[in-house]
Amino acid sequence: MRRPKLRRPRLPRTRTGQRRLVQAVMAGCVLALLPATWMYVSTGDRLRTTADAPRTEVAVVFGAGLWDGEPSPYLANRLNAAAELYRAGRIKVVLVTGDNSRKDYDEPDAMRTYLTKHGVPGARIVSDYAGFDTWDSCVRAKKIFGVDRAVLISQGFHIRRAVALCEAAGVTSYGIGVDAKHDVTWYYGGTREIFAAGKAALDVLFHPDPRFLGPQEPGVAKALAGAR
Repeated sequence: MRRPKLRRPRLPRTRTGQRRLVQAVMAGCVLALLPATWMYVSTGDRLRTTADAPRTEVAVVFGAGLWDGEPSPYLANRLNAAAELYRAGRIKVVLVTGDNSRKDYDEPDAMRTYLTKHGVPGARIVSDYAGFDTWDSCVRAKKIFGVDRAVLISQGFHIRRAVALCEAAGVTSYGIGVDAKHDVTWYYGGTREIFAAGKAALDVLFHPDPRFLGPQEPGVAKALAGAR
């Protein structure tokens, strides 16, 4: 049985047809970049460094993968920034949010262990085990943990999306984009953000429920009460 031959698409032969094709491609590119442009513009005045971050009760650190059960270098850099803010007295509590969808993969506990080794008391660390993506983490920070204002910590290529989504979820947010080596992972992350911006725009527009919501948890309130 012969396989049907795939026909290559024909390009327009007339100048009018070619012009319309170019216009369609350009319009598609513009539409694809609109969400990223929106994120860049809407979060421009919300970015800080560890040196000038506002004094805020809560910092949120997003998961970024584990290597053999330990925080990846990217995640370690985020946690180092959180520990620095805590030691400087700019934050009181760290909410670590990440993936614990299976028993052999536990980002929040690995993040907690790392922070305690770097000077953050365990009583000042709250774990969100259902931060499966950025939108879920932001919504859960607000609805489950009662966070109204926070400093968000991530890499520079991700922090604008984190700020935009947490603002949309009702958390007044300031973002700290930590330094990262410009390796393959960094370039992959930057490219991925262009496409992730589209999903972020849909999340802001439709406000979907997280994969897992559950009951409210008093962890942040208790940690703050102990810090006073």
